[in-house]
Amino acid sequence: MKTVAETSAGGLMLDDGGHHVVLIGRLDRKGRLLWSLPKGHIEQGETAEQTAMREVAEETGIHGVAIQPLGTIDYWFVAEKRKVHKTVHHFLMRATSGELSDEDTEVTEVAWVPLADLESRLAYADERRLARTARELLNGASHGLLAKPEQPASSDNPKYPENAGELS
Repeated sequence: MKTVAETSAGGLMLDDGGHHVVLIGRLDRKGRLLWSLPKGHIEQGETAEQTAMREVAEETGIHGVAIQPLGTIDYWFVAEKRKVHKTVHHFLMRATSGELSDEDTEVTEVAWVPLADLESRLAYADERRLARTARELLNGASHGLLAKPEQPASSDNPKYPENAGELS
């Protein structure tokens, strides 16, 4: 069996207030809905951070900015007669705009989940570990971690929307 390496990136996207996280749901082979963090393959010329922002937007409809690296998950699986060693780089992210959308064909459902419920909703242990890391960062951080960057007063560079779509 051929062994291949794959690298992906994704993120733990917080709403504007830092109280909810956007998750994607996918059906497994047994028809069970499994909730996870959005992620996807790094495309040629992209950084892991750029991929994370693009993939979260594609899979959820929510656009955002990366705040800081959150951690890396490393695992193996078998698919299409290949043994795959996958590395996924995750970022803590803050939503800036968008509305929930499950138009991505790889995604069954998309939902905002309260940060307090995140660990119990995530299907995978490695992602639950990242959720704990994010919670620790947020609990130990100054109020500025989720602060919006200052924007010059110009019509060419508008401020982020206060309540974009379903982000409240």
